Amino acid sequence: MADGADREGVASRICAARIIAAVYAGRSLTDALAISCAQGESQPFIQAICYGVLREYPRHRLLLRRLLKKPFKPADGDIDALAQAALYQIDRMRVPPHAAVNESVQAAKHMGKAWASGLLNALLRRYLREGKELNAHLDEDEEARLRMPTWLLRRLRQDWPGQWQAIAEASALQAGLTLRVNRMRIDPRGYAQLLAEQAIAASPHAHAPEALMLDKAMPVELLPGFAEGLVSVQDAGAQLAAALLNAARGERVLDACAAPGGKSCHILERVGGDLDLTAVDLDATRLLRVGENLNRLGLKARCCVGDGAEPAGDWAQGGYQRILLDAPCSATGVIRRHPDIKVLRKPDDLPVLVDLQRRCLEALWALLAPGGMLLYATCSILPEENEWQLAGFLAHHGDARELPIEASWGMARQVGRQTLPGEEGMDGFYYACLEKIPG
Repeated sequence: MADGADREGVASRICAARIIAAVYAGRSLTDALAISCAQGESQPFIQAICYGVLREYPRHRLLLRRLLKKPFKPADGDIDALAQAALYQIDRMRVPPHAAVNESVQAAKHMGKAWASGLLNALLRRYLREGKELNAHLDEDEEARLRMPTWLLRRLRQDWPGQWQAIAEASALQAGLTLRVNRMRIDPRGYAQLLAEQAIAASPHAHAPEALMLDKAMPVELLPGFAEGLVSVQDAGAQLAAALLNAARGERVLDACAAPGGKSCHILERVGGDLDLTAVDLDATRLLRVGENLNRLGLKARCCVGDGAEPAGDWAQGGYQRILLDAPCSATGVIRRHPDIKVLRKPDDLPVLVDLQRRCLEALWALLAPGGMLLYATCSILPEENEWQLAGFLAHHGDARELPIEASWGMARQVGRQTLPGEEGMDGFYYACLEKIPG
């Protein structure tokens, strides 16, 4: 390959640029990472670039404005992504600057955009010369310094006046890896011993009894017993749901909006699999993930494609004693795990999501048996999706009453309870428990 560029390095950068450009075009990072790349590329390197670029997106977007005379055209999102990937390699990765520049330039040529190679070369070499000064100027900009879109910073300042900066700072960091031990196979202490035998450091979580937090992230396939169902990956904040739902053996349970199935599996694990559990999701492809997780863990549930806002079919006959509504939301509480939220989420999305949550609540409430309990959950930290949503629902439903959550984690809200990103190693989650008063 010309100019001493590494073939694998060039191919990996092309693949990363295409994935990032797909996110710019509206795909989630999870979906975009499924883009087929040729063999021989470094998947860990590609993934590190993609997550890192999206984590730094607000900062590097402003940096490119200073480095370019005019922005890239929408049709050149792949070149924009290639430039941001190179900046990330220079700033945050142990990549020699000459390799980041040279292989990014060669990548542009191999992407059929030779015109961009000279531009990238000049842009990146200028950054190598002037980066210290440019970054000093960027640190004066709140959006760049906190790596958070301006609209969301404004909302955080409004909704969390005492915590907004800590939330932004935590959301800019990479989340650690938290495991959920399958008590049907092994207890947390026993699994911690398996980790210790392989020199994998981990610690228990104060509020999630099945959780173990690893000191260092690692590929899941290297975890002892992962393929055999001893353990799953799940944030400690997400693990709170199963205990709050508190389903008893033999009960009829509905997990609405269930994919990818972590909460369904945890609910089953807590009662030895002895539940009549139905897992519903609107996305048939994502519902396959639920089945895969159930199979790996040796669990059984009924999986149905369905719309929580418009229940129909056999699963919608009602009479559930427990319902988990893990509502579609802005995902503003999990940005550290899903940095593509910084690109994908727009303020205009919120009214649409709030209306969808309201419709799901109304529709699923009708499926709950008298005396039953519905657990409303989001991974949002915005009150209109959380406590305001629930307060409005309670005001219009005389047969609903809140069951206050008495806990040592998070903070009590007008209705329900909220954790914030980074709080005791957890993501930002909201929970509220509603009981259906027998008529």
